[in-house]
This record gives sequence, C-alpha cells and structure tokens, in this order.
Amino acid sequence: MAGSTFGTIFLISTWGESHGKAIGVVIDGCPAGLALDESDIQPFLNRRKPGQSVYSTPRKEDDVVEILSGIFEGRTTGTPISMIVYNKTQQSKDYSEIASYYRPGHADYTFDAKYGFRDYRGGGRSSGRETIARVAAGAVAIKILNQLGITFTTYTRSIGDIEIDPARFDVEEIFNNKLYMPDAEAAIRAGNYVIEMTKEHDSVGGQIESIIKGLPAGIGDTVFEKLDANLAKAAMSIGAVKAVEIGDGIAASRLSGSINNDGFQIKDGSISKRSNHAGGILGGMSDGSDIILRTSFKATPSILKNQLTVNKNNTEIEVSIKGRHDPIIVPRAVVVVESMAAITVLDALLLNMTATMEGIARFYS
Repeated sequence: MAGSTFGTIFLISTWGESHGKAIGVVIDGCPAGLALDESDIQPFLNRRKPGQSVYSTPRKEDDVVEILSGIFEGRTTGTPISMIVYNKTQQSKDYSEIASYYRPGHADYTFDAKYGFRDYRGGGRSSGRETIARVAAGAVAIKILNQLGITFTTYTRSIGDIEIDPARFDVEEIFNNKLYMPDAEAAIRAGNYVIEMTKEHDSVGGQIESIIKGLPAGIGDTVFEKLDANLAKAAMSIGAVKAVEIGDGIAASRLSGSINNDGFQIKDGSISKRSNHAGGILGGMSDGSDIILRTSFKATPSILKNQLTVNKNNTEIEVSIKGRHDPIIVPRAVVVVESMAAITVLDALLLNMTATMEGIARFYS
C-alpha cells in the first residue's frame, strides 16, 4: 500500500490498523542530540486519546507510547526512531455487521474498489486511530521547533455554525474545556449543540485553527513545494478534512486588491507587514508574520440515524451504524492538525538549510 510516508528530510512512515495489534510510526531524519523520551510524547497522545468526555467515543484506550529505537542515553542518535502504541480494547464484533455493506461517508466502497477487499474492523488504515502515529511524530517535531523559538497555538474555531468571538479570545481557556475552544461562552453553546445532536443520533463537524509563531521569512519554495501547498496537503491527508484555508482563505476572494494586499513597514529596524490577510505566506514562502492555518472537518459519518446505502449484493438497504464513535471529530483532531503542521514546517526548515551557498559555507566553516 503506497501513501503511508510523508516528508522529505524529516520523513515519517505510519503503520497499523484500528483493530490490529498496534499503531506505530518510524521517523527518519531526526537530528542527533535531541533530548527525548516517552514523557515528551505522551502528553500529546493524551490530548487525542478516546474516552475523555461525552464528546468522544467511549472506547477506552490508554494509548501509552513506547520508543523502540533511535535513542541512546536519553538523546536521539540520528538513526530511525520507531514508536509503538498497542491497541488494548478493540471490539471487532461491533463491526461484523458492516462487512456486507458500504457505510455512507466512509472509505468502505473506495477501499473495495481499489483493493478488492477491506478491513471492516473500524476502518483499518482509514480509521482516525491512525493519527496516533502522526501525533507521536508531531511531538518530536514540536520539541525541535520550540527550541528554535517556533510555537503553535491550535484550537477549535467553530463547531457547526457556532464560532468563537475574537473579542472573548482567551488562550488559557483552550485547555479549560473539552472542546478546546478559546472562548468559554462559545464552548458552552457548542457543547450543548453536540449533546443535542447526539440525542438525535446525529453528528456535527467544525473548524480548527492553528497559529504558528516565530517562523523566519523565506521558508518554503516556489512552484510545487510551496509552504502553503505542503501545509494544505498535510492537513488534507487527515481523515474527514474537507477544506483548508491559509490566512483569510475563501474570504480573500471577496476582497479588492487594495484591501487584501498586506502593506510593508519598518518596525524596530526590521521589515514587517501592516496586516496579515495572506496568513504568513507569500509566493509559497513564509514572510515572517504569524502563519494562520484553518482546517475544516466534516461531521462524523458513523451515526445511529438511519441512512440509505447498498450492500455487496448490489441491493439498496437502510442502515444504522452501531459501535463506539465520536459524535464530533474536531476536539480530538486539534492536536493532529498541530502535529501535521509541525512536521511540515520542520521539514521545510531542514530543506532550507541548503538554499544558499552562504548557508552551506556557514554551516561547514
């Protein structure tokens, strides 16, 4: 199966299935000398693990990570880092019924069309559980980036049509509610909405926003390796993502050039922008201002409400999806978006080290 690797220098390969023995990742290209152990990884996995609130699947998993290679005496060696998280509470019998039909909104039909068979136990490789591996790798990338002064603030921007109010934006509030919203009032209304939809056997979607601070200007490439293009690919590779925006995104199409253009200025002796409609990226390269990445998720496709589909005998049927499912994907996906953004940014930084002769000479002098 192709398509399980991501990156160029900081390269990750994920493996495992939702109801297999384990999920894991191999990182190649991590610099040697980084202080690293499981305690650096686990807090990130705890942010995405199931069973933490009424807004997530009741499947209980500790999602404890174990580092298998690439570490000696507490530091990375420069060799591949392999990490594993064992699946402990699979209930594959919950999925035996769906083996005979295609669930609406899932990859069941497309998987069958491509390979001629599918792992129907929780979706196999198509399961959101695969993101464990991305988060583990992202934790490593974030630790490296933090040491370079590059930070991430990632949160739920909206759930359904309930959006945070910039006037009430509070970074500290993000971790005070299980929806990871920086607006306490919006979080209460959104929480009530999710519970209401769950009682109706339905689900909801939403949008995640990530603000990346501290990235210097000039990171990324023109044409096919644009930083925004690679961030979009990284985000779109996450299951259930249907749209990605940088900066004003879709709203930019409704602005005139005189408004949308970010004027430049000299501030504290350096070039900076007067506004940030571009979201921190110009011509595929970072411009030194905050990078604004927005990722939109569809509603969870597995719902108890009756839906129309077909079975493998080409018969139209009505189904109700049973099992343990998230009524909303967004809260647990916040750390996944952050992780994929971090992996992309770190890879771009490493690639940029060979952009000029001056840079190469300085490194080897």
